[in-house]
Amino acid sequence: MERENRKVLISVKVSTLLLILISIIAIIVLTNIIKDKLQMNNELAVNTSYEEILNEEEIQQTKRVIKAEISSRGTTTEEQRVSHEDDSEIITNEKLTTEPVILYGSVGGINFDTTVENSIEEEFVIEEPETTKIEDVTISKDMDLTIRTGLSREDFITLISGVKEDKKGFFEENAGLIYDICEEYSINEIFFCGLIAGESGWHIADNHRRTHNYISLMSGGKLIKFESLEIGLRKAAEALSNNYLTEGGRFYHGPTLAGVKTRFCPASSTWVNLIYGNMKAIID
Repeated sequence: MERENRKVLISVKVSTLLLILISIIAIIVLTNIIKDKLQMNNELAVNTSYEEILNEEEIQQTKRVIKAEISSRGTTTEEQRVSHEDDSEIITNEKLTTEPVILYGSVGGINFDTTVENSIEEEFVIEEPETTKIEDVTISKDMDLTIRTGLSREDFITLISGVKEDKKGFFEENAGLIYDICEEYSINEIFFCGLIAGESGWHIADNHRRTHNYISLMSGGKLIKFESLEIGLRKAAEALSNNYLTEGGRFYHGPTLAGVKTRFCPASSTWVNLIYGNMKAIID
């Protein structure tokens, strides 16, 4: 009986030891699992914070780039001012204000929207080219016929509209076109009109009207016929510029009335006075 009791006691002790050992192992395993879980959570939190920092920096950088781009669009450089001076445009004390720009998008998987306010105030001062007043226009017999009057287009039209000799209205009606063509070919407007009046008459003779040939350009002893009034005026200016008023031209003898007359109307002794008299009639 005593032996059996001893066996039972030993069995209980062994079982108890096994339970303790199993419990210890379970505790160790559970501890490791909890430790790994906590470590993973910490790493995830650190990565998330790092990504948020990076994303915020990317967002701020994007905003800075966009603001810089918008600012650059509203700023006029010195080179642009020069180009505006060439165009004779005037923009004085003008305030440029762009509307707020609302941006939508995402950076690094984070959505964002922001508003970029951009108000730019710049002073543009582009000088208007100086023009000559009608009463200040001067001419002379030996003037350079490639130098313009300096009149504005509007003032030239006004000047021509007051010419008494233009009874048929040809010059007044075509003053704007004449101004533009003279500007293109660098011909003095007063001279061009005086030459037309000298060759075609103030009333524009019928044969010159039919041929649209206003300065007596000849071929084979006959007036060259042009398709339209504008083409005729343009061809007249082109011939004068290329052949008579430009150094190296076929008939160039100087950009003056006497120089043009040398080959344009060599047989006449009154041609210079005729053309110059017509020019005086325009500004008197």
